[in-house]
Amino acid sequence: MESSLDGPLEIPVEYRLESWQYDLPPDRIAQVPPPRRTASRMMVLRRQEGAPEHGWFADLPRWVRPGDVMVLNRTRVLPARLFARKETGGRVELLVLDPGDPFEALYGTRRGLRVGACLELLDRPGNPTGVRAEVLEVRDGGRAILRLDSGTIREAMDRFGRMPLPPYIRREGQELEDLDRVRYQTVYAREEGAVAAPTAGLHFDEAMIRRLQQAGVEIATVTLHVGPGTFKPVTSPDVRLHDVGEERYRVEEEVAGRINRALREGRRVLAVGTTSVRTLETAGASGEVEPGEGATRLLITPGFRFRVVSGLLTNFHLPGSSLLLLVGAMVGRERLLGAYREAVDRGYRFYSYGDAMLVL
Repeated sequence: MESSLDGPLEIPVEYRLESWQYDLPPDRIAQVPPPRRTASRMMVLRRQEGAPEHGWFADLPRWVRPGDVMVLNRTRVLPARLFARKETGGRVELLVLDPGDPFEALYGTRRGLRVGACLELLDRPGNPTGVRAEVLEVRDGGRAILRLDSGTIREAMDRFGRMPLPPYIRREGQELEDLDRVRYQTVYAREEGAVAAPTAGLHFDEAMIRRLQQAGVEIATVTLHVGPGTFKPVTSPDVRLHDVGEERYRVEEEVAGRINRALREGRRVLAVGTTSVRTLETAGASGEVEPGEGATRLLITPGFRFRVVSGLLTNFHLPGSSLLLLVGAMVGRERLLGAYREAVDRGYRFYSYGDAMLVL
């Protein structure tokens, strides 16, 4: 932070981490998905004014207009969470970040890892598999480079991996793991590479997409591979100093053309999820969406000028998170936190498997 002779400059209220907190009873955190993808509730919040409105995600088509372009993130979540056992018997949890050969992973273990250590992977019930990984390099930030002694890491994830659910989903037992493989994945996921789901898209089924198209909505897809930064809490007192990490994205030329045409014609571009917002605003920083591949570290905080996105479908996010900041940049801090307090009072379900919010 800059300082003066009188001490550190005061952080404006909208950029103070403490200003982005709210109280959430633990029982509001959804631990399981709803019985059907489209069965969630949905709060509708206007960007400029008006009280929140309350309905159901199944009613989404009544909130759209013919000519709207709705942009989905088609990244596919890898079953990137693996468990292993050291030669000494200690347990290690791995979150695969780059499924190459060798592969990179975040690791968690009581006594750390050392170069040359050999880990034996465990299957989903927790039994030894005979597949071993050697630690080739230990890096800062709890990352390591490893190589399997047989097969590929993608094969190992398919056989032994678990879905990388957020840490606030806490369950005893493993009876819901097969359900998570289906429900912690969007129905339109195509491009493998994410370590977390773009959770706003979990509400959609194929029938809903058809209903939107029948209502005159154009459906477009982009790809942003969600990285571990989505779970990274904001710790800086000044939220503008937070590092969201780097994530890879791609926008096809045909998709960019359709979105740019909508912008020129004054039609709305509605993003499904904060990942779609960050992709579009990165690729569209000039005011026109540029096709191609790239990497983004875009942090969206109050004062950000949205050049592409005019509306957003999202979930309810953690206090003090970069995702909450993004939505707050669209509607204003006080307005958003007031809507969150109302959602708590009305019993909405929060976070990844929770209810939806539509910002228009």
